[in-house]
Amino acid sequence: MAHDHHDHDHDHSELGEMDLRVRALETVLAQKGYIDPAALDVLIDTYQTKIGPRNGARVVAKAWADPAFADWLKHDATAAIASLGYTGRQGEHMVALFDTPEEHHMVVCTLCSCYPWPVLGLPPTWYKSAPYRSRAVKDPRGVLADFGVTLPEATRIRVWDSTAEVRYLVIPMRPAGTEGMNEEELAALVTRDSMIGTGLARSPAEVA
Repeated sequence: MAHDHHDHDHDHSELGEMDLRVRALETVLAQKGYIDPAALDVLIDTYQTKIGPRNGARVVAKAWADPAFADWLKHDATAAIASLGYTGRQGEHMVALFDTPEEHHMVVCTLCSCYPWPVLGLPPTWYKSAPYRSRAVKDPRGVLADFGVTLPEATRIRVWDSTAEVRYLVIPMRPAGTEGMNEEELAALVTRDSMIGTGLARSPAEVA
């Protein structure tokens, strides 16, 4: 697998700096007794798992429901995603990776934590962890197993390394039994992890 090791200093300037500011603010507020750290955890979790990834979920649902949009996403994901109002501050180039029965895509950032935050919000803690970053490349099947995902032996797993210039969004396979669903209902099946490639979209039965 070819790794394009671009300039990764942006990690400290983009998410890193924001992260540090947020942490500093949290500490001050908690010390002054203004906030309950547990309540703050809930807030951050909401942003990480609910609000942030809802943008990405809408992109995936539209790709499932609208073949023309899916085609646009394949050819120019940056423009297709921007058409829905989700754009990066630094104009990162977005690439959409479509899962198929033959091929499953998984995203990692081996050097820091480049992450498509306009569509996925804040990266989960594990995404930045050294074990994920090293093992995702060496043993993607093992990492998927840790996440409770077992793919057929015949399915090839491709690991993509995010960089300062390129961020990836995985378009998971559309679950069976969703033929009559509208985009909003489809979006509810899309999990954050399925858009990183460490999970699959949920079936209608799981959501119900």
